[in-house]
Amino acid sequence: MEGERRVGVAVDFSACSKKALKWAVDNVVRNGDHLILVTVRPEGHYEEGEMQLWEVTGSPLVPLSEFSDANALKKYGVKADPETLDILNTASSQKEIVVLMKIFWGDPREKICEAIDKIPLSCLIIGNRGLGKLKRVILGSVSNYVVNNGSCPVTVVKVDHDD
Repeated sequence: MEGERRVGVAVDFSACSKKALKWAVDNVVRNGDHLILVTVRPEGHYEEGEMQLWEVTGSPLVPLSEFSDANALKKYGVKADPETLDILNTASSQKEIVVLMKIFWGDPREKICEAIDKIPLSCLIIGNRGLGKLKRVILGSVSNYVVNNGSCPVTVVKVDHDD
């Protein structure tokens, strides 16, 4: 479609990802856009459910109506929190946007970069936990990695520790 933007937001349902989502809705998303939440679950041994089908490619794009239903999300091993759903439901009713979620399994750094190309995304907004330099070196900052390796514009929303 002409002019259709796919705005991605990396979401792990933490305070910093909710702040990034809210920032994206307030500052980036406009009528006609697709707002696509990218969430990455740790790799694990999933015995049941449809997750085994999507471990390599990621889940299909899940519409807001489906991921608002806790039972529907169980098959993906994901639990959306009420605050995130509230931000999304408000955005989808106030703006003419399509809200979708895509779930990946594995290393968040690699999978978020993969999502940029596979979906594909026009831009990505990601939160930053504000780790100190030492922790970032030890843990490896997901946002730094995505900024340096992602193939679309990436905006990092920093969390104020006063929040």
